[in-house]
Amino acid sequence: MGEVIVGSHAVTAGTVTRGQLRWNYRAIYPDIYVPKSVEPTLAHRTEGAWLWSGRRGVITGRAAAAAHGSKWIAVEAPVEILHANNRPPGGIVTRRERIAAGEITWINGMAVATPARTGLDLGRHLPRGQAVAHLDALAAASGVTAAAILELTHRYRGTNGVRLCRKSVDLMDAGAQSPKETWLRLVLVDAGFPRPETQIPLFDEFGHAFAYLDMGWRDLKIAVEYDGEQHRTDTVQYRWDARRLRRIMAAGWMHIRVIAGDRPREIEAWVTRAWQLRESEGRVVKWPA
Repeated sequence: MGEVIVGSHAVTAGTVTRGQLRWNYRAIYPDIYVPKSVEPTLAHRTEGAWLWSGRRGVITGRAAAAAHGSKWIAVEAPVEILHANNRPPGGIVTRRERIAAGEITWINGMAVATPARTGLDLGRHLPRGQAVAHLDALAAASGVTAAAILELTHRYRGTNGVRLCRKSVDLMDAGAQSPKETWLRLVLVDAGFPRPETQIPLFDEFGHAFAYLDMGWRDLKIAVEYDGEQHRTDTVQYRWDARRLRRIMAAGWMHIRVIAGDRPREIEAWVTRAWQLRESEGRVVKWPA
């Protein structure tokens, strides 16, 4: 018996008594329990939602992305499930939507939307910024391509959110290493700059990569990177970053460092100045629109 159980079934089967269920378990959904010693994770709640559906639903959205290995998904994210019940308990979102047999896979005994179908649903039902961040993570974890997701947008043309999905998928990039990097990339795109390349490798004289730049424009040697809190609070990381930055600049790159609290207009101004400098050097072929 796993950590997530259907209470009534467990009592009927004799694996727990009603007293044990009352004193040793907590309900996460109606008739769905985990031991009180267990702090429910998204994986627990996902399994519980599938059991709550009577094993008839199909997990999709953020919970499916997590099942496929995606990072950066909040523990408290709602579990989205394709299921006919229109009155789900708190923490579960149900949708009556079509899904083809080829869009379903099985993970840990549960029916889960394939990466492509998961991407379709992320793009359809989340705001653009969140959708692109989760699509980035899904692509990095599962290898799903934009083409595979776009094929489903044509299969389900005319349904709610498909146009929004296409716009988000067009911005998907598996090179993003965090939601903040996705946010930064969208800031640059929305400011009118050409879409930056991600994870640009820099090599030393021996052909070994000594840095992978978050994003930038290789032909102009302009890099834009997001530094999280650990880059400033971890002494070892801070020193390594300083040495890395010196090598990047010695290789002729302009480096723009973005930290928490920097505003889009500030970032746009910094990058604009970098482009203007490259233009004065005769290196800019096309100024951003």
